[in-house]
Amino acid sequence: NECTQVMPAKSADVSTDKVPVVEVDADGEVITGFIVADNYFELYVNGKLVAIDNTPYTPFNSMIVKFKAKRPITYAFKVVDWDENLSLGTELMRGDPWYPGDAGLIARFSDGTVTDSSWKAQSFYIGPLNSPDEVVEKRGNIHDTTKLGRVHPVAKKPQCQDKCFAVHYPVPKDWASRSFDDSKWPRAYEYTDEDIGVTSLPAFTKYPELFEGARWIWSVNLVFDNVVIARKTVR
Repeated sequence: NECTQVMPAKSADVSTDKVPVVEVDADGEVITGFIVADNYFELYVNGKLVAIDNTPYTPFNSMIVKFKAKRPITYAFKVVDWDENLSLGTELMRGDPWYPGDAGLIARFSDGTVTDSSWKAQSFYIGPLNSPDEVVEKRGNIHDTTKLGRVHPVAKKPQCQDKCFAVHYPVPKDWASRSFDDSKWPRAYEYTDEDIGVTSLPAFTKYPELFEGARWIWSVNLVFDNVVIARKTVR
């Protein structure tokens, strides 16, 4: 975390002993997790809030979480790609104030759970768009924008600037609960370090062994989907 100047040189310098344990289930097992999100996340376990990203924009940070939970364990992340032009999905990048940013989430937990395409991931805020019609509704609750390009640099940058559109879907109130039915949601998509743009991100690249086996995930569109909920139940 560059903001707090906590920047261990390597993972061996990282101690989890002083990380507080959030009790979700009194008779559960203690699980440690390592998380990096572009840009912001909230993590719920079995319906209880366990962690909030303490650096909601940049520079990017990595986080350690610990909690006590009983199987089956439902992990539920709300992840957000912050925008500077609110509700349009654009941000300042290299002098361009209308740049459509990108996102990403990677996590690994000591119970063996890792982020990958076995998770479900649904989008709830999509932009910037030249027209709302650029979002195509498909069977299986898919909010499809693949024709716009899914990753940089192939994604089509709209020229509408402050006249761009965005599509917002209501977020279910019980999205974090164990009982929420995500069976009709699309699967998460896996992305490479190059897709996410983290090949030179110290909060991630310094500690590769902490994320071993985990993949960067997001919904179908890394560029235009700005609020995503990702879920997985581990039995």
